[in-house]
Amino acid sequence: MRIAEYLSGFPAFLAHYVLAILFLVVFAAIYTKITHHNEFELIRKGNTAAALSLAGSLIGFSLPLAASVEYSESILDNALWATVSLIIQVVVYYLARLVIDDLSGRIERQELSAGIWLGAVSITCGQLAAASMTT
Repeated sequence: MRIAEYLSGFPAFLAHYVLAILFLVVFAAIYTKITHHNEFELIRKGNTAAALSLAGSLIGFSLPLAASVEYSESILDNALWATVSLIIQVVVYYLARLVIDDLSGRIERQELSAGIWLGAVSITCGQLAAASMTT
């Protein structure tokens, strides 16, 4: 086969990959604005609870984002499902806060259980969202 045949899907790959990265950046920006604690500042200070919660939230968002890339029929379809995934993860954050009182304060105080809780809920809901995106 010729190299051109191997690379025929590259433009679509690049479009979906760039869109996914952009959505990941947008999600991270929105997520870190809505939380009541500053994840990056806390992580810079060595706060493991903040690192775990943010990592879980990013993974929880990337799972349905990857499913969106895999199952979408077009770049617009991908963008729509990525938006749905973003909204789901924002809602998940607010629901997780309802279960654990002072969740952000606990993360700020480096309570690992709070960081693990938020990260686990985010990953779990992200996996369920990803599994729900079937054709």
